[in-house]
Amino acid sequence: MPQLQRCPLCSTDCPSNEGAWFYRDSRRVYLRCSCCYLIFVPPEFHLTAKQERAEYDLHDNQSNDLGYRRFLGRLYEPLVARLAPAAKGLDFGCGPGPTLSVMLQEAGFSVALYDVFYVPDRAVLGAQYDFITATEVVEHLHDPQLQLAQLWDCLVDTGVLAIMTKLALDADAFSRWHYKNDQTHVCFFSRQTFEFLAERFNATLEFMADDVVFLTKNKT
Repeated sequence: MPQLQRCPLCSTDCPSNEGAWFYRDSRRVYLRCSCCYLIFVPPEFHLTAKQERAEYDLHDNQSNDLGYRRFLGRLYEPLVARLAPAAKGLDFGCGPGPTLSVMLQEAGFSVALYDVFYVPDRAVLGAQYDFITATEVVEHLHDPQLQLAQLWDCLVDTGVLAIMTKLALDADAFSRWHYKNDQTHVCFFSRQTFEFLAERFNATLEFMADDVVFLTKNKT
């Protein structure tokens, strides 16, 4: 492994020698950026696209699953409370069984879909939206700096990027954290990481729940 690894969120060069590891388990090394505090897995430990797709194919999320709807409700409810009637949105990383988009459409909103494996229609990434949702997505991103910037550019002024992801804590908690054990998870965000993003994007940051974060685009 190179002695320096570029942080995939802010491009800071991070030492990657053994003494600089944030954590290591039997399969992977985890580094933490000293600038944006993202915890990330170096690329040499990433799954191939084929392996990653095979993991996602095992997911069985269905739009009529009431338990799954309750889970998504932690993001859905505060988002719907602030949307204007007929707001237009994008469900980024909708997966093989889009559900949040169905819930939002039932509430009267129009929602486009994008998923790199299941709905790879890049044309939707050229449109403008009042809101973008990314539920259990950002932890999978291999290039979050580019991908989050692209999403941010798709938002109109006062638009909201609504993210659901588990937040990383300290090294001791990380060592016992089930979330890191999913090999498709390669980026782990903390409150400090989202504070960094809010400053970079000149956004208003709100923590809506333990795993729900809203970044709202301020008027230019």
